[in-house]
Amino acid sequence: MRQVSVLGSCGAFPEPGRACSGFAVDWDGYRLVLDLGYATLPRLLAHWPDGAIDAVVITHEHPDHCIDLHGLFRMRFYGDTGAPKLPLYCPPGVLDRIGGLEPDVDLHAVFDVYPLPGSYRSGPFDLTGLSLPHYVLNAGIRLEAGGIALAYSGDTGPTPLLAELGRGADLFIVEATDRDGETSRPARNLLTSAEAGHWASRAGARRLMLTHFWPGNDRGASVAAAQLAFGGVVLAAEEDLKVPIGTSDR
Repeated sequence: MRQVSVLGSCGAFPEPGRACSGFAVDWDGYRLVLDLGYATLPRLLAHWPDGAIDAVVITHEHPDHCIDLHGLFRMRFYGDTGAPKLPLYCPPGVLDRIGGLEPDVDLHAVFDVYPLPGSYRSGPFDLTGLSLPHYVLNAGIRLEAGGIALAYSGDTGPTPLLAELGRGADLFIVEATDRDGETSRPARNLLTSAEAGHWASRAGARRLMLTHFWPGNDRGASVAAAQLAFGGVVLAAEEDLKVPIGTSDR
């Protein structure tokens, strides 16, 4: 099985029945998590009840992308003491943020940490973290295996680096916050859905998934705006949505 499952799709804070940023990637039994924002850990455990995870990737330190990493730490530290260390790929600020919640315990007791940005081998994947513009250090993630690429922007402002990150990706997951007044801000650190479509088109991605929706936004309108700029399939991230990767199911 090769698929991405949506754990959460909201930016800032979760809407009722939803969660913030998070995705579960299953590649022939290798289990990798992309971001663990508010309310994603229970959804992750519902998806993988045994809690067996091979690697975790966190794009940046904002809590709507990393806060449930703390819950995962506690689950492994207190509940699964015999487990090997879990590879954690993240910018240094993530450790600072989560470590502030557990000042008396060393996070390295649970996690084997690999700093982002950077390039690594993670199971079947060539994993690349590319620095993208945001309020804090954010690493867009590219996973490649068997000639297939999956890319995820984390949070980002407009940048040509998005075309590099998503180049030829089978699925490009791009934030589409659509926050009011975003395009008039002097420093751009988030995207509109139309911009997400533009950069997915520039990247030559096969499919685009929009995520990080600002609470209350019309997701149908976001998809429609992205479709005007992107000629391929546009999906809206929805909790529990499962998307095959590297297959003819498009």
